[in-house]
Amino acid sequence: MTNAFERVNGVKAYKLKIREMPYLPNFYRKIMHRRVFQTAIVLLLQVALVLGAWAQPAAALTPEQQLLSEAWRIVSRSYVDDSFNSKNWWSIREKAVKQPLKDRQQTYTAIQGMLANLDDPFTRLLKPEQYRSLQVNTSGELTGVGLQIAIDPQTNTLTVVAPLAGSPADKAGIQPLDRILKIDGTPTSELSLDEAATRMRGRIGTPVTLTLGREGRDAAEEIELVRDRIALNPVYAELQSGADKLPLGYIRLSQFSANATQEVAHAIDRLEKQGATSYILDLRNNPGGLLQAGIEIARLWIDSGTIVYTVNRQGITGSFEAYGGALTDDPLIVLVNKGTASASEILAGALQDNGRAQLVGEKTFGKGLIQSLFDLSDGSGLAVTVAKYETPNHTDINKLGIAPDRVVPLESITRDQIGTSADLQYQAALELLKEKTVMAKMAVETASTQTMSASADGRE
Repeated sequence: MTNAFERVNGVKAYKLKIREMPYLPNFYRKIMHRRVFQTAIVLLLQVALVLGAWAQPAAALTPEQQLLSEAWRIVSRSYVDDSFNSKNWWSIREKAVKQPLKDRQQTYTAIQGMLANLDDPFTRLLKPEQYRSLQVNTSGELTGVGLQIAIDPQTNTLTVVAPLAGSPADKAGIQPLDRILKIDGTPTSELSLDEAATRMRGRIGTPVTLTLGREGRDAAEEIELVRDRIALNPVYAELQSGADKLPLGYIRLSQFSANATQEVAHAIDRLEKQGATSYILDLRNNPGGLLQAGIEIARLWIDSGTIVYTVNRQGITGSFEAYGGALTDDPLIVLVNKGTASASEILAGALQDNGRAQLVGEKTFGKGLIQSLFDLSDGSGLAVTVAKYETPNHTDINKLGIAPDRVVPLESITRDQIGTSADLQYQAALELLKEKTVMAKMAVETASTQTMSASADGRE
């Protein structure tokens, strides 16, 4: 294109030289002018054709290519790592758009293949049915077996984050970090995260067989589950007898759904009116959910301080703060385990780093990435990792988890045994609260003794 413009300019310069030749007959001068103008017009048309050829592909994209390009642009603008995990994101688009995309299913497959280059299992395509199910999962109810799952980034295997309370999977004894090897005989290595989730959902009363692997077991185990309606009431709360028989508020939070903050606030308010003097917040097997719910629930317990830091693709750090809205300042212990993940870890990290609570149990799951949902024009969606988070002490817990203040391994127990003498982690929390009560009494007695001594010495 540059050479063409230079030649046009050259013709113009040549035209000026013709005008400086008065000794030429008018007849020849007119012919030369005409040829010069014709040449310039031809060259300008060539330039226009070249520019038109460059612009043509964008205008000629098929509907399938347009959907693929739409997904590519969302990731290009939003993904947390602007190097795209050291991948040439533009080249990936060029290869993907050249594929023969004959129908929507082929387009979805091409988008999934494009996203797979990021090596990020949390950035994924959600087909229309999957997208609707995910939105229901955080606000209503669903039918299936009740498992929160993820792809283990180290082993690339489908892994249980946690079973949902009271679900068929929970009743069958499926545990966090169990590996799901097959679903109805299909190896999960052949399935995406959302394809696996879709296969486990289904009509109430229909069976599904999972092949599970568990650490410490040599052989895989097959478990048949019957799909059921999964209740998404996220909070269970009751007044119990705590240290020195004092009233204890026990709150179990199963996930961070849209109504979780309101339900926890109601539970604290009710337990306060019943005379609770200390609390145990049970986040075991809580796989997370809505980021904002985790932040708002932290504000119910913390009067001031940072709750979480977020870091975007530009390395810019933002933060969410508590602003004096704590509902109680009574002693608090938080129970965590390997199934405590994502928003649960944000809450646990905020309470631990601010000195508001001590953690008892096992190291948490270790998911320190934040995803946002983006609509696509055909009703499908993208879940894209847009940021990572750090605890108030600027600890990056992704793939590492949060270490509890008091490590207590948990033997396998049934749901009915939670919060009883068979629950060793719960018992350890009670013991820690008792120690806190004793220390608090000693502090009060010491302060009282010092006051009486100062009064006797006339120093009051």
